[in-house]
Amino acid sequence: MAMQRVTVFVCVFLHLYLVEAAPKISLVKTLPGFNGTFPSKHYSGYVSLEGNPPKNLFYYFVVSERNPTRDPVVLWLNGGPGCSSFDGFVYEHGPFNFEAAKQGGGLPILHLNPYSWSKVANIIYLDSPAGVGFSYSPNTSSYITGDIQTAADTHLFLLKWFEQYPEFRANPFYMTGESYAGIYIPTLASDINKGIKSGLKPVINLKGYMVGNGVCDRDFDGNALVPFAHGMGLISNNMFKEAEALCKGKYHTSTNANCEKILNKIDSILDGLNRYDILEPCFHKPGVNDVPNGNLSFVPDSFKQLGVTDKPLAVRKRMYGRAWPFRAPVQEGIIPSWPQLMREISVPCTNDIVATEWLNNDAVRKAINANPESGKWNLCADIRYSHDAGSMISYHKNSTANGYRVLIYSGDHDMCVPFTGTQSWIQSLGYKIVDEWRPWLSNGQTAGFLEKYAGDFTFLTIKGAGHTVPEYKPRESLEFFDRWLQGKKI
Repeated sequence: MAMQRVTVFVCVFLHLYLVEAAPKISLVKTLPGFNGTFPSKHYSGYVSLEGNPPKNLFYYFVVSERNPTRDPVVLWLNGGPGCSSFDGFVYEHGPFNFEAAKQGGGLPILHLNPYSWSKVANIIYLDSPAGVGFSYSPNTSSYITGDIQTAADTHLFLLKWFEQYPEFRANPFYMTGESYAGIYIPTLASDINKGIKSGLKPVINLKGYMVGNGVCDRDFDGNALVPFAHGMGLISNNMFKEAEALCKGKYHTSTNANCEKILNKIDSILDGLNRYDILEPCFHKPGVNDVPNGNLSFVPDSFKQLGVTDKPLAVRKRMYGRAWPFRAPVQEGIIPSWPQLMREISVPCTNDIVATEWLNNDAVRKAINANPESGKWNLCADIRYSHDAGSMISYHKNSTANGYRVLIYSGDHDMCVPFTGTQSWIQSLGYKIVDEWRPWLSNGQTAGFLEKYAGDFTFLTIKGAGHTVPEYKPRESLEFFDRWLQGKKI
């Protein structure tokens, strides 16, 4: 009994220490739109990176609701490149569900999210690189960057963050993200591993990483769409056979004019689909024929102003991460930012009104310690970004060779980064299968399929999910996230 009292005292002391050791100036006490008590501590603010010019990287940190002293610390990164990680916070697995304001305006109403990833882990949402979200620099020349520099800056951010939050240094550390974070995360893992080997302090207790619907390799990703479209019944068998014969499996690098002709035909057939989830409807621009008699009376004014003529689809903004229109995989060199793309083409099925209105509210920005110098918050920033790290296949091989656990997961209805390409590059690694392809269950139902390879490398699909998996399948996402972090069989 005495030993039990001592144990309870130690646990209470550690919890109190954890709460108090973090920077008090960063504590988030209230959030506009939410009435209630936070189920765990929230912190947000900046980590400044010295340099010429300096960079100020913004983070929002949600302490685990379960056991903060033992649960992993997990870094979340959205893709783009150049998209804010508040995408994940607002629309995917943050501590709140956002209920859009009724017609007439006002801030969204926040409710506790029963499937928040902070139920089982300490989550850092980071706006990266500088110029994205609330992260900024006094000199916008910092907004010219690329894969290598972004990984170096994020590594430095983590070293400084663990200096500010020393009570979390011993916790297992993982990284996860989606879409273009398929580049961010393996390159960052490589930098962290090099830092550990060179004796950098504090030591980051890296254990592994997860990537969802992530880009990896130009050829594998670029050749994935046509087989995916055929397998999903989106193009005919004859059309697929013609594409195979004319393009010989090379659907993005072929110079054959007849190949290009059939690919353009396929593009036109797929054009009306939501590329981020082929099961979901799209938000449309004016002029589509699905508005009865041109009557927009049922559409909120805020949507009309943005040219939206559908009824709003709940809170979903539908998309982000990063999708390249049509067949263009991630290429070496400058990648157009989302704002740049939208000035030149119509990017379909998109809406981010809820996050934009909430995060640009003065009271919200004050509550989360966002510096006014960061300017207006946008889901994706107009930065100049270069893909300069090449294929991620060698990075993944290096990670497993150094003992890091890897989980690659795919929403199986994403046409932006189709699972067919992801499965192909994983098979190219040549790892021995140690757990053969099988279903995995959530709530007693098949939630997807899984295959595990030597070196603790796992590939997992989520049935019926699109590009941003936790947005579509929150319960299932929390389950595989928790099981994998704990090292349990999924």
